[in-house]
Amino acid sequence: MSWTGKGETRSYHHGNLREALMQATLELIAEKGIAGVTFAEAARRAGVSAAAPYRHFRDRDELIAAVATTGFDRFAEVLKAAWQEGRPSPAAAYERMGRAYLDFARQQPSYYIAMFESGVPLEAHEGLQQAGARAFAVLREAAEVLVSHMPARPPALMVALHTWSLAHGVASLFARADGARRKLPMTPDELLEAGFLVYLKGLGGPSA
Repeated sequence: MSWTGKGETRSYHHGNLREALMQATLELIAEKGIAGVTFAEAARRAGVSAAAPYRHFRDRDELIAAVATTGFDRFAEVLKAAWQEGRPSPAAAYERMGRAYLDFARQQPSYYIAMFESGVPLEAHEGLQQAGARAFAVLREAAEVLVSHMPARPPALMVALHTWSLAHGVASLFARADGARRKLPMTPDELLEAGFLVYLKGLGGPSA
């Protein structure tokens, strides 16, 4: 694919229209936010007619859902790579997953917005729902290993949900790649590490 310039139309190879539209959507999110994504603008940037997107997507929501699905699949791979099957210790690997969460939000902001801030209903897009579940499953499986080393054995689902909420909150408030990022007297990574430490120690969790 090639751009003729920022915000202008591009050429695409025959058969790659779906990918061209998804890439255009990512770039629109980066420039204008999720509200700036329209079928017509994505088509214009892909260098096709306004009717062409209907060959692959029912409507704008389905286009954004496809982008978000790809984002969740990539996110799951990032979390798996960070977990490394709990090496060298479950606590250290779990904290590393948290840092990977923040890195993904910083490095892939358009995917992150499509995944979590688009408002696309999950129940209407089965593929998106399944991709999100696969990503969360990586976190839950890691939590299962982590709680197996805790004397009180808290529910792994609860731990996964709590730590997901913590990581997501830090990422959304303090690790954004756009102007909505809040300032901190410490790095987002330090804040998340401290939060994990307080939470997991409160549950009797193992040291990193």
